[in-house]
Amino acid sequence: MSTHETPTRGPARPGPYVISGILVAIGIVFPLVVPIYARSEPALFGIPFFYWYQMLWVLVDAGLLWIAYAIMTKEDRRRRAAVRPPGGGSAANASGSHEDAR
Repeated sequence: MSTHETPTRGPARPGPYVISGILVAIGIVFPLVVPIYARSEPALFGIPFFYWYQMLWVLVDAGLLWIAYAIMTKEDRRRRAAVRPPGGGSAANASGSHEDAR
C-alpha cells in the first residue's frame, strides 16, 4: 500500500494571518490597559465609565473576532482551491475509494 503525500492546502500568504493576529491582539490588549478606563466619568444612563467601557469591549471583541474568522475562512478556501484538480473534481469516486491515477 502506497501512501500519497499530497498537500491538502496551497502555500499560505502572511497578510491574512497578520491582520487576524492584529485584530485579536487589539481585542485583548485594549481592555487590559487600565489607565484608559480607570475613571467614573462620563457616565452612561447612570453607569460609570469603567463598567460600560468594559461591556462595550464585549461587543467590539465579538465583531473583531468575526472579522478575523471571516478573513481566515477566506484564506483557507483559497489555499484549498490551490491544490484541487482542475474542474473542481474530487480524487474519490462515488463509492468513496480512491483511484490510483497511473
